[in-house]
Amino acid sequence: MNYIDQIASAVRDELNPEDRPAEHSKALYELYALLVLIHGHETSLADVHDAWSVWMGKINPEHEALVPFDTLSRSKQDEDQPFRDAIRRVAKDPTLARLIHRASTHDTSR
Repeated sequence: MNYIDQIASAVRDELNPEDRPAEHSKALYELYALLVLIHGHETSLADVHDAWSVWMGKINPEHEALVPFDTLSRSKQDEDQPFRDAIRRVAKDPTLARLIHRASTHDTSR
């Protein structure tokens, strides 16, 4: 299992089973792993929605929630909270720190 898969699995494991997508979810958790690496504990609801939108665009390109985050109703925006919270918890998980720290301290001058 590579480091992306480890982080993706950790995000999945942080979610309540009823919040987990039932199908085609591997790619979604990989996108959430990327959020852990890029934004970490500062991941926003909009970040989560954007990652979900990339995933959903491949599964159901006509989904009604495939719109910019700011145009969603407050209740729809709140649906991203369990995922954001899981991503933030994983970003702070000391058992994953060596994976997250190494990946998030890369040289940005290239």
